Amino acid sequence: MAGIYLHIPFCKQACHYCNFHFSTSLHRKNDFVTALLKEIELRKKYIGTESIETIYFGGGTPSLLEDTELVSVMEKLRSVFRVEDHAEITLEANPDDIREEKLESWRDSGINRLSIGVQSFFAEDLRWMNRAHDAAQALDSIRLAQEQGFSNISIDLIYGTPGLSDSRWKENVSRALSLDIPHLSCYALTVEPKTALDKMIRMKKAGMTNPDDQARQFLLLMDWLDRAGYEHYEISNFARPGKRSRHNSAYWQGKKYLGLGPSAHSYNGPSREWNASHNGQYIEAVMKGLVLAEKEELTTVQRLNEYIMISLRTKEGCELERVSEIFGVDAGAALRKKAAPYLETGNLECSGSRPTLILSREGRLLADGIAAALFFEENELPEGPLFRS
Repeated sequence: MAGIYLHIPFCKQACHYCNFHFSTSLHRKNDFVTALLKEIELRKKYIGTESIETIYFGGGTPSLLEDTELVSVMEKLRSVFRVEDHAEITLEANPDDIREEKLESWRDSGINRLSIGVQSFFAEDLRWMNRAHDAAQALDSIRLAQEQGFSNISIDLIYGTPGLSDSRWKENVSRALSLDIPHLSCYALTVEPKTALDKMIRMKKAGMTNPDDQARQFLLLMDWLDRAGYEHYEISNFARPGKRSRHNSAYWQGKKYLGLGPSAHSYNGPSREWNASHNGQYIEAVMKGLVLAEKEELTTVQRLNEYIMISLRTKEGCELERVSEIFGVDAGAALRKKAAPYLETGNLECSGSRPTLILSREGRLLADGIAAALFFEENELPEGPLFRS
């Protein structure tokens, strides 16, 4: 089974921290939807005969789509691909777009999961981030979605912003728990190059993030959500039992997925592709029957490094025996040797009937650095068996 991701590249306004591909001009939205429908047809062979178990509308702001546009996209997907009856179909939505009539239309079109970009329940935080919604809309949107029958809801929260106290961070998390949200995606604020926030910091119009504050707030978050019964199943994601994001979990499990829309990425095992990050170029190419994308054939070492990176981010961890089975005994032994210093410090643990490398509580603070230290160079291993999902 496989997944489909659709990138909707439009926003009402630019959040100061965002470096995703989007446009605040909606004047080509109609042309984009027409092109997206055509790209669905053009890419129908990419994942072969795989059935579709997840569909994810991301962005950008997918909730800016008109009801008729969303319906036409869903109809096209179902006509071209074999979508499972119980597929998870997620729509990212901003609180200010959520209204009763829209929720009804989304539900009728097949959307059964919402990912709501709350970020904070405090007005001052939202203004600082330049979010389009206010604190009241953040609360009202969740309650309205629940009233309209959406039980599978995720919200995004951001911590580690300059000036965010531990007490206010706790209030944000407590508010989410009081609303009985089954899934939380929580991210430390990252200052990405060329964003408005990056410029503001360089011009001294905004404060720098503090790594120590971010680490402490992440540790507090893990403790609070563990006590509340949430499963910390991926570095940034927490879920009630049975409420993991099936779509994102498929990424971390190395399953195939097709990305549609400008800047969207696709993966089929042997290779990875990514569409041009330019709305106009994307539209013009697709309408000529072309897919404007770059492609990378993955080497065995690249596939191994990818498995190390994504598996370490998850609760299930990196199985050493799986590495040996897929990439060769030498790879498994070499990885165990690379991991030894982190096992000694306690940042990594090795447990299970099949020896598995799992990040400890403190190790999760260093996830990216540890993964990078375990990576292999191209000359470290001979070309071995091809990666198998």
